[in-house]
Amino acid sequence: MKSLLATVKSFIANLLLWSFFIGGLAASTASGAVLDGTAKTAATFAGIAVALLTGSRIAKKPKIKAFLSKTSTLWFLFLFNGGVAVASYFAMDGAKGIATAAGMGLVSLGAAGGLISNLRKGPTPASPRTSTDEPWA
Repeated sequence: MKSLLATVKSFIANLLLWSFFIGGLAASTASGAVLDGTAKTAATFAGIAVALLTGSRIAKKPKIKAFLSKTSTLWFLFLFNGGVAVASYFAMDGAKGIATAAGMGLVSLGAAGGLISNLRKGPTPASPRTSTDEPWA
């Protein structure tokens, strides 16, 4: 059983990690509303870096990792991000549209890679029946 100190420490670490992640997302997307020029560019890129670093740490957590590796989640990410990539290419003009389409396309391709790796693993063996299972299932 975990001690109270370990539980509090874990809670604070998770709270800080998620706070930095959300702060990085906010800085990367909303800095233009507050800043101009070089400060806007610096805040945007710093926010991107913070969000990427903390997001990769969050993705390594067991519950998040299990969720992200589910086939249904991967299909959603593949189709949704692929659709957004196509829509943004046609809806946005110039370099912004191309960059957005490329970024979302990469996320979609990453999800497709996860789907392919799940197919190569093959089906997972069925779990043995327990006494809590319905007898008619």
